[in-house]
Amino acid sequence: MKRLRACWRGLWLVGITLGLYLAWLVGHLMLSLAPTRRIAWRRWIFRSWSRAACWGLAVHVTVVGEPPRAGAFLVSNHLSYLDIPVLATQLHTVFVSKAEVAGWPLIGPGARAMGTIFLVRERKRDLPDVNRQIATALLRGDGVVVFPEGTSTKGDQVLPFRPSLLAPAAEGAHEVHPALLSYATAPGDPPASLSVCWWGDMPFAPHVAVLLGLERIDARIEFLPERCSDEDRKQLAEKLWAAVNSRFRPIP
Repeated sequence: MKRLRACWRGLWLVGITLGLYLAWLVGHLMLSLAPTRRIAWRRWIFRSWSRAACWGLAVHVTVVGEPPRAGAFLVSNHLSYLDIPVLATQLHTVFVSKAEVAGWPLIGPGARAMGTIFLVRERKRDLPDVNRQIATALLRGDGVVVFPEGTSTKGDQVLPFRPSLLAPAAEGAHEVHPALLSYATAPGDPPASLSVCWWGDMPFAPHVAVLLGLERIDARIEFLPERCSDEDRKQLAEKLWAAVNSRFRPIP
């Protein structure tokens, strides 16, 4: 049963990704002389894909708190590649992602089309350019989501927040909104810490196969009430970490 479920869901994801990518491409070309409408079209496509992907994977999203308004700078703990569509069901935003994602089949081209900002974390000389892209996205009204832990975890802790990608917020006097993600699986399925969270040296393809076969996934987004700002990016990182960590509960 799980294999059949995984196959059906895999086909669903490929189908909606290809279909919406083609729809985005047509609109992108037709709206070449209307940049504002082109951005609105990209946002609509991304949210539609995220909601369709979550529906197809039986991801039930519970929202606690009020999502920030459009154009916000948001940070969150990082647990899985699933974090991106889950957050995008509630937000019009672009994400900062590790550069390896750009080379993933199907996902990479789609991520580029949706405005993802890619970062090679080992190359510190790239940080100024990445931060300029973040600042540009905020200026044009796009929200930006950063995962400042720098890696995904199994949900046993919130790693210290790295301040490097918070420079545009500190320098531009932007308020930063913290959020907390968590997951749970159905009884009888593997625990979320192993089947939803993707961490360490877990191979990607086998993990996706397990996730596709899960009966359901309960995703919870808590938009925290704090609005953090500071001219010092290190102080800002500490404030945001404290806000997220204060409400964190380990994932089984």
